[in-house]
Amino acid sequence: MNILILGNGYLGNRMKRAWPDATLSDVRIDDRAAVARVLEEVKPDAVINTAGKTGKPNVDWCETHQEETYRSNVVGALVLAEECRTRNIYMLHLGSGCIFYGPSPDPKGWVEEDFANPIAFYSRTKYAADLVLSKLPGVGVARLRMPIDWIPNSRNLIDKLAVYPKVIDVENSVTVVEDLLTTCRQLAEKKGEGVFHVANEGTMRHKDLIALYEKYVDPSHKNEWINDEDLVKLGLATKQRSNCILQSPRLAALGIKMRPIQEALEDTMKRYAEEKKRI
Repeated sequence: MNILILGNGYLGNRMKRAWPDATLSDVRIDDRAAVARVLEEVKPDAVINTAGKTGKPNVDWCETHQEETYRSNVVGALVLAEECRTRNIYMLHLGSGCIFYGPSPDPKGWVEEDFANPIAFYSRTKYAADLVLSKLPGVGVARLRMPIDWIPNSRNLIDKLAVYPKVIDVENSVTVVEDLLTTCRQLAEKKGEGVFHVANEGTMRHKDLIALYEKYVDPSHKNEWINDEDLVKLGLATKQRSNCILQSPRLAALGIKMRPIQEALEDTMKRYAEEKKRI
């Protein structure tokens, strides 16, 4: 399968590493001429869009850089979808599960058809794109949450939590990157349309991750545990963060299953510890 990956960032490069036969491009997806040119050159069977603004060092950046954020996350995504559609190319867009805040209507978690309640500007732009992309033929949206990876990276939830002196302990759905890569490949092959929640089965608390970090990586690690509402009160964030639990019935309907998070998290942390020693 000829796959074109757009977005020369963390997840784009992880996909390229996993799929060496794929093509990775860093063209600006809001540049229609550049997008058309790379599609004509590569002639892919499927395009996976990992491009977008998440902000550095975190999503608070998007609050003060709104034009850059919506141009990439909304305008760019729609330009890319239009160009793919005119060429009958399947497109899989990486969305975000961080568009849901708090308890879901169903106690088991938010499902793909639920209307979101985004608060942060970043979350609003991701949901804005979803509302259109989810209704287009030949387009899939893979919503992931707080990626966890065995490869150290500033975008990796392990690296993020390990350096924070104060950490909130909340229950969440999360996405292990190895499972994300496998799922995205299957969605591209099956040309899955609509929204899919790409989160591992079950939930995780930040204390679960830190406990495994201290077991396999750094027994001397220390941090202070705080409440969710303390993030903004203490000036550690400008906007409340999304904490939510997702269900993935539409993945299951396609016969795609992700590992239970307890199994995937421990396996990932062991590999992460080995990689840290290697480097």
